[in-house]
Amino acid sequence: MFGMSLGEIFIVAIIAILFVGPDKLPDALVKIAKFFRSFKNTINEAKESFDRELQIKELKEEALTYKKQLQASVTEVADTSGLSKLDDIYEEFNSINKALEEQDQDIEEELTQKQKIQKPKKKKKKSKKKEDKLSEDKDV
Repeated sequence: MFGMSLGEIFIVAIIAILFVGPDKLPDALVKIAKFFRSFKNTINEAKESFDRELQIKELKEEALTYKKQLQASVTEVADTSGLSKLDDIYEEFNSINKALEEQDQDIEEELTQKQKIQKPKKKKKKSKKKEDKLSEDKDV
């Protein structure tokens, strides 16, 4: 036990009896045993958490390698199938679409400005009563 011989253990037991006393020695031994048990449990928990962290690190590294492989295969498939050309065409289409939208807005602004400048003068409407009187006068 701990690299101690039987004689050394006997000397430690005698010193413990003299220091603690024969009445309190059993309680002291129980407390020491509990301390060593809790110390052992704490060390085991730390070891388990360290092992879990190592496993998590290994899983992360494995996931990263799979991710790199997947990205490489996706780019390879995109290159061989011509999807990159479609992306270029899509970008060009979007730029043309934006340019056309800007031109439409410019044209709409010009039209609204011209309409504001060339507002037609409104003719005054005659009321029906006046029209009826005029038609009666013409009939007579």
